[in-house]
Amino acid sequence: MTRGESEWDSMGLPPASHDRSSMQRNRAWVLWVFLVLLVLQYLSSGARAGSSVERRAPLPDLYEASIAELQDGLEKGHFTSVDLVKAYFARIDEVNLQGPTLRAVIETNPSALKQAADLDLERKLKGPRGPLHGIPILLKDNIATRASDGMNTTAGSFALLGSIPPRDATVAAKLRAAGAILLGKANLSEWAHFRGNVPSGFSGRGGQASSPYFPLADPSGSSSGSGIGSAIGLTAAALGSETDGSIISPSSRQNLVGIKPTVGLTSRAGVIPISVHQDTVGPMARSVADAATILTVIAGRDLLDNFTLAAPAHVPDFTKALNANALKGVRLGVPRLFLSGDPNIDGAFNASLLTLKKLGATIIDPAEFPDVEEMLASNNETLVLDADFKVDVQNYIEGLLKVPTGVKTLADLIAFNTAHASEELIPPFWTDQSEFIRAENTTQNAAFFAALAADRDLGQTRGIDATLAKFKLDAIIIPTDGFTSTPAAIAGYPVVTVPLGFQPDNVTATPARPTISNAPGLPFGLSFMGTAFSEFKLVGLAFAYEQATHTRLKRLAFPAAIPKTQLADVIGK
Repeated sequence: MTRGESEWDSMGLPPASHDRSSMQRNRAWVLWVFLVLLVLQYLSSGARAGSSVERRAPLPDLYEASIAELQDGLEKGHFTSVDLVKAYFARIDEVNLQGPTLRAVIETNPSALKQAADLDLERKLKGPRGPLHGIPILLKDNIATRASDGMNTTAGSFALLGSIPPRDATVAAKLRAAGAILLGKANLSEWAHFRGNVPSGFSGRGGQASSPYFPLADPSGSSSGSGIGSAIGLTAAALGSETDGSIISPSSRQNLVGIKPTVGLTSRAGVIPISVHQDTVGPMARSVADAATILTVIAGRDLLDNFTLAAPAHVPDFTKALNANALKGVRLGVPRLFLSGDPNIDGAFNASLLTLKKLGATIIDPAEFPDVEEMLASNNETLVLDADFKVDVQNYIEGLLKVPTGVKTLADLIAFNTAHASEELIPPFWTDQSEFIRAENTTQNAAFFAALAADRDLGQTRGIDATLAKFKLDAIIIPTDGFTSTPAAIAGYPVVTVPLGFQPDNVTATPARPTISNAPGLPFGLSFMGTAFSEFKLVGLAFAYEQATHTRLKRLAFPAAIPKTQLADVIGK
């Protein structure tokens, strides 16, 4: 036998005769190639199946999706920011002006899809800028945005339609720099509920907004649309503004987390004002984590707002406060005389005290403000806000590059409303502008400065700070629907509200005039209040309570108010 016949050949075939070796080797070669192709096909199909499984990974439900979940999906390529914007636009279309006509959004950003596409490309080339990269955020329609976006900033009034601000509001610029997409402008109580005795959630441009938790229910205000939009997933989250209650109250009514920051922690530059002494801008979101993420981005000093120069030089990362054990060892005080008087709200609040104790907190109950009676009776805030508004709104208008209606002063705004009554002073519920008229008749005189000083004394020295010191408290806790916003408003101090509960089903809905003030299922919140720049501590306390209770998803919006569009409906289309 030859050497070739006595050995197995290199392809693993047994010895063959010299005559047949060539044919058998050819057949073996074909068989070997065939087997290799089968293996490659199997591996390829497996890889395709794997990538298909990856593509079919569960997509976040936009009703509740957190910023972290959205960011994770964007990073893994499950969807794009363009997909997110398309989905949110579709969800807005479903419920804003049709269906339940919630009127949460005045206008969407015509540049949002392009911004989303640019941010998607940037993510591919450079990676994300941070946790808000490619995340759509809704802005209250008193927060200015640059003219090139194509959106208006009007406080809901036709008097400022077409006006051009010189730049983004600082908080909008900070969001933009962090990679957020400015999705649109949210409806609000016109002029941040400072025109007159008009139902919350109404503006001339946006119409009458209503809560998604009961048909035609009062959404509270003035950041009404920011609350509605965040509550049902018309946006990832929103910015609101507060002078006295305008973040925490609609957050409470829409089952949200709202952070009313210390005056000066966030800039008001470029925000249509009520009062330089009380205005502040903060997040409204579905979770404490989301609100903390946004606050970290928008906080900080700004040379365009000198109140921010009193803020700490270093802005903390508020997400570092998200500690589920933050309530252990803290002392919380209950100012009983500030409770709501609603037995359902106060009952849920009393039950929450037991939860807080189980989580390690010591509850001081009662822990009344030393100046409680004087604070409840005071009218100083009205004097301050009226005189501030007359001056501050004129300063804002003077800073605009263009005002097509020609208004320049508060007197001009009053005259504009009278001349355009069919758009602004609509009977039977929306005709009033008594607050405007009262403010027009004020001056910043000695009585104004005395009222301002008295407010600071009532709210800070003899109010919140005195209560914290007297009872050695870390924070004050109170139902958000109680006498909650005013002490913090006149002090300029922070409040964080989280979901607490819902009105029971046996509550009788009140008549619609034009909105319903109370009804089954309407949410209400729990507030944590503290001294100046104590947001980090308050965020931690609120997070610990939130994580122990998970109240938000115990009741959803009414069915027609829940948009059906999800990411799966827009991806690839």
